[in-house]
Amino acid sequence: MPTPQQRIRTLVQTLNRYAHEYYTLDAPSVPDAEYDRLYRELEALEAEYPQFRLPESPTQRVGGAVLDGFETVVHTVPMLSLNNAFSPRDDETGAFDHAEFLAFDERVCKELGVVQVEYAAEPKFDGLAVSLLYQNGILVQAATRGDGTTGENVTENIKTVRNIPLKLHGEKQPALLEVRGEVLMLKADFAALNQRQLEAGQKPFANPRNAAAGSLRQLDSKITAQRKLHFFAYGIAQLAGAERLPESHMEELALLHELGFSLPEGYFGAYTGAAAVLREYERLAEHRPRLPYEIDGMVVKVNSLAEQQQLGFVSRAPRWAIAQKFPAEEALTTVEAIDVQVGRTGAVTPVARLAPVFVGGVTVTNATLHNQDEVARKDVRVGDTVVVRRAGDVIPEVVRVLLERRPMVEKQPALGGDLFSGSLEPLHEPFKLPETCPVCGSAIEREAGEAVARCTGGMLCQAQRAQGLIHFASRKAMDIAGLGDKQIEALVAADVLHSFADIYQLDIAKLQTIKDSKSAATKWAQNILDSIAQSRTPPLARFLFALGIRHVGESTAKQLAAAFGNLDTVRRAPEPILACLPDIGSVVAHAIAHYFRQPAQQKMLDDLLQHVAPQAAAPSPQT
Repeated sequence: MPTPQQRIRTLVQTLNRYAHEYYTLDAPSVPDAEYDRLYRELEALEAEYPQFRLPESPTQRVGGAVLDGFETVVHTVPMLSLNNAFSPRDDETGAFDHAEFLAFDERVCKELGVVQVEYAAEPKFDGLAVSLLYQNGILVQAATRGDGTTGENVTENIKTVRNIPLKLHGEKQPALLEVRGEVLMLKADFAALNQRQLEAGQKPFANPRNAAAGSLRQLDSKITAQRKLHFFAYGIAQLAGAERLPESHMEELALLHELGFSLPEGYFGAYTGAAAVLREYERLAEHRPRLPYEIDGMVVKVNSLAEQQQLGFVSRAPRWAIAQKFPAEEALTTVEAIDVQVGRTGAVTPVARLAPVFVGGVTVTNATLHNQDEVARKDVRVGDTVVVRRAGDVIPEVVRVLLERRPMVEKQPALGGDLFSGSLEPLHEPFKLPETCPVCGSAIEREAGEAVARCTGGMLCQAQRAQGLIHFASRKAMDIAGLGDKQIEALVAADVLHSFADIYQLDIAKLQTIKDSKSAATKWAQNILDSIAQSRTPPLARFLFALGIRHVGESTAKQLAAAFGNLDTVRRAPEPILACLPDIGSVVAHAIAHYFRQPAQQKMLDDLLQHVAPQAAAPSPQT
């Protein structure tokens, strides 16, 4: 008779095999009742002999203790993004225009010195990218992509995803394996989740991607376990101690499948030459509505790993891969109103408020009109029937107006004219931006040569102040956990926050002003204050990005930090010197120099530096 330890090991192996057959292979070999019977036996044995519980036990998938927050994980191999290629479709013929992908193929062939390349192609899942780390076959860490360099530790939540192996399959497992893949929610599971949300009187999720992302980032992994997430592997970031090393992307996928990971069966493969890839793209586009999961395109990679290494990277993306996106999805709706929004840089953007319409996987109620010139060019008016377009995570936009459906009224005759002329005119006047900011009343100005009009109120404008502070505290900037959009907007509305420096003068009493229950708010407020304290010595690049300087994104902030080393040098850098930096140019250089020249900005920065000490960066060799 086996010992309890031996029986536990046997049950774990058996149940994991059954689960793999059910969740990954879709070919269960035993009825659910048999699985449940063995599972209950394992639970009872583990309760009696907890010292023999194995890390790969299926009982570890139900969720554990509630976390206070997610730890940060630094990716040993950065999780890079992909450049996009779009294939717009002709409205009349339905033919795709593949010019962008063909240009990518031409660059790859030229760099490799070949006539054609073998590519690997697979669906581009609309989910959340994660990294799974295995040591000696056991899952030890899972992390979100984050900013590509650092992510969040979601190990406990990932363990609840049924088709992710807690222990790799096979007799001989690598000493180290880092798997990259996508967590998503299947369409059927998404529909069932939203039905449960409605029955519970709760708001349904907008789309499967939001549901998956929200589920994976639950601090209570028991909630994640109830959401039925799914995982598809799409690559290997690290591999050591394996019997053999893959020489191509397709061999990587084959190895992952052997080790127990799910692949999108029937929708990935190797294709020689651009024409074969494009035929697969069009096939996938046709099959897209019938797939059990949401996709927004096809990922194309040079198949040979040696050729990938030869091609290398540019900025934050590989030269050997591209995301070939599907055309944007469109729908008809009506414009109920046209408002203006004021962004953190003061940009005043006209926004169409729409009758709700389902397009691109979400219900759309707003669409950008970009600027006054665009509104005038498209002649968008209240009451118009419009075509709305949405592609992936891109903000929906109004594409065109169906003028034949425009609401019309009978034109008033001129004095003494024919009362029965019968001529018609549009019911609504053309839209014009207001002359003053709807938030703070400051003048709205438009600089020569610019399409965007801006509020001149700066941090005096509550909209700019709130958005600027939200950006400052965001994860990719100063990373102040707990101080999100709602909290900052409430603190600004309560007249508590006026500048960046005010964040560092918050205390429990000030934070409690935006909480209904002061007793419940104490721990919450202390967590925020702890996070604020941790943000006082940020890397220079993050600090520069957090300031919200026009045109200065993460990449530009990193360039400035590497080129000048410390904040004092950046503040005093002449515009011509800034313009000489790679990928910056005159427009960005002017924005940076203008920001640091303004007396109000200088004072705001000096006040902030009383509380924050950005860490100097090592200057790059080129400087």
